[in-house]
Amino acid sequence: MAIKEGDFVKLSYTGSANGIVFDTTDEDAAKTADIHSPTAIYGPVTICVGQKHVITGLDEELVGKDAGAEADITVPPEKAFSERDPKKVQSYQKSKFKDKPVRGMRINVEEQGEGVVVDVIGSRVIVDFNAALAGQTLTYHYKIEEIVTDPLEQIRGLIRLYAGKDMEVTLDDKKATVTLPAGINYDRRWLLWRGRIIHEGFELIEGISEITLVEKYKKPEKTEA
Repeated sequence: MAIKEGDFVKLSYTGSANGIVFDTTDEDAAKTADIHSPTAIYGPVTICVGQKHVITGLDEELVGKDAGAEADITVPPEKAFSERDPKKVQSYQKSKFKDKPVRGMRINVEEQGEGVVVDVIGSRVIVDFNAALAGQTLTYHYKIEEIVTDPLEQIRGLIRLYAGKDMEVTLDDKKATVTLPAGINYDRRWLLWRGRIIHEGFELIEGISEITLVEKYKKPEKTEA
């Protein structure tokens, strides 16, 4: 059955720019490319086609394909991380920053967001707010592992995609219960994307009408002196 927008799929992919791998779902490939993260979860990702859970060029490529499809594609900048915008390179007084800016430092400017210091000239700091891969043509190798129709697997996929974690989820009579890991409310990524997970859970998954987030704590056992 051909995949259409709104379908959930499990997708494996490796993205590269100028022959250098910058993103992959394959742990061995990440280690080979020296981009491995010990905190990342590797393996196929569950996404909803048409929701830009991956870059536009890859997302559009999946429509009309069947489970098992595998290919290499070239993605132009306008369907990847956009063209470079000279207006996103800004100059600031060095005194604006609490820490001493140096080249290559990632820095956050309230009105612009996060950028990279590309130069320091006297008392001026030049910050580039373009995406690191803006203006570049990318290459992706992908494989559609399977179509995901189980609502429970779909909500688990959204949680992993946005929170970067696997969580205990149960589904009973269209009511999903997510048991939150201890300390998750101190996790900036979870706090940032929690609302999106809930919104897309309702909008994209037909088998869910209620989502409950549960915090569970166990009393620590006392040890003998």
